[in-house]
Amino acid sequence: MDISDWRKKIDELDRRLVELLSQRAQAAHEIGKLKRAAGMPIYEPDREQAVFVNVRGVNTGPLPDRDLLRIYERIMDIMRQIQQEEIAPQSPAPSKSSDTELDSEVND
Repeated sequence: MDISDWRKKIDELDRRLVELLSQRAQAAHEIGKLKRAAGMPIYEPDREQAVFVNVRGVNTGPLPDRDLLRIYERIMDIMRQIQQEEIAPQSPAPSKSSDTELDSEVND
């Protein structure tokens, strides 16, 4: 394969990742509803550790576990935000940043 073929492959993989992340976000939203009804906390460290164990267990590389876990830390942070919005919705404040700006509280 040449570079164009690899880029087409990456574009297709990105489309699939977006679809899967959207499904994960929907699941997090539904879990947020259940947590609200049950009076459960949003942050559950034991569950996060179980997710880390799960993804490390299926990782065959070449992405190192430490990098995979960094990605999952960010994914779960965003999913917690989704649940927070479900449990304690707030009216949206005017945004000064663009949709693509990274969270200013994240130090990468």
